[in-house]
Amino acid sequence: MPSDLAPETPAPAVAASRPSAKDVARLAGVSTATVSRVLNTPEQVDVHTQQLVREAVTKLRYVPHGAARALRSARSQMIGAVVPSFDYALYARTTSAMQTVLDAKGYSVVLAEHHYDLKAELRTTEQLIRHGVDAFVFVGLDHDPALFTMLENYGRPYVLTWGVDTNGRHPSIGFDNRAATFALTRHLIGMGHRRFGLLSAYTQGNDRASERGAGVRAALSQAGLSLPEDCVAYGAIDLVTTTAMMRGLLRLDPARRPTAVIGTNDIFAVGAMLACREAGVRIPHDISVTGCDNTDLGATQTPSLTSIRTPITEVGRAAAEQVIARLEGRPFQRSMLLPFDIVIRDSVGPPPPTA
Repeated sequence: MPSDLAPETPAPAVAASRPSAKDVARLAGVSTATVSRVLNTPEQVDVHTQQLVREAVTKLRYVPHGAARALRSARSQMIGAVVPSFDYALYARTTSAMQTVLDAKGYSVVLAEHHYDLKAELRTTEQLIRHGVDAFVFVGLDHDPALFTMLENYGRPYVLTWGVDTNGRHPSIGFDNRAATFALTRHLIGMGHRRFGLLSAYTQGNDRASERGAGVRAALSQAGLSLPEDCVAYGAIDLVTTTAMMRGLLRLDPARRPTAVIGTNDIFAVGAMLACREAGVRIPHDISVTGCDNTDLGATQTPSLTSIRTPITEVGRAAAEQVIARLEGRPFQRSMLLPFDIVIRDSVGPPPPTA
């Protein structure tokens, strides 16, 4: 994994043949006046026309006349933190740690969410750039390729968090999500479990969920085990949904029902525990439940939740330090792999004798 210090490169020069509003209008099939209205007073233009113009702007990487120099030279002291959702407290803790470091250096955080919609993330980032945001912190490794093209075009530093780009294409700070759930699954296998269930966030636009699921499957495969499709459930990250997902697993034939259920975060694990309590299923005597991220929500359950401690605040602090270094033209560590560990609590035990 690359860990060398790299000097920040200057923003790319503005090309002499930068596309004009006429080029955008021609590609979108509208007038230059319409292009101007979409960019300045979009409420006056219908949604379909707005989409045509914005697609042309993105494709041509068009910057309004005079705006490129201003966007490149002006400093707002604002850092954009674009996260999947404000609903999961984990991102709030990461952002709070980031804000603490930035505030001490005179920077502020601007928050935005995209609800796991990578096109929405692209649009939101463009709006923040036009409002003068200096640099960006994103969550995860999966992003629309146009995002990186736009950031390069505008000369905006960025760092990806919650995962590490092993190819070294993008600056990144995080931990190995796949290795984390692989280690946890191996621990459960070592306790004697052979039937597993997985409660996961949707994987579309969420590489953390897909990598954590891949870690579970890899550990099972290594042990000659499998994960049946009807023992896997995907859903939104909220307790109502996750509880309903676990109810589905509990309805399986007792001879096939999992003896260990892994949640890709603590919300899924706590939802599983709630469903077990409703059904009179004892934890860990009848079924073991584990989570990921080691949040207060899981630690305060009864029984207390076994979970993977992830570097929630460390990611935020390191991301802030990197973007500051890049904005100030100082060397920075391009990739940073942070540690995780498994916190064993009372929610896991050997499988029941009948299993």
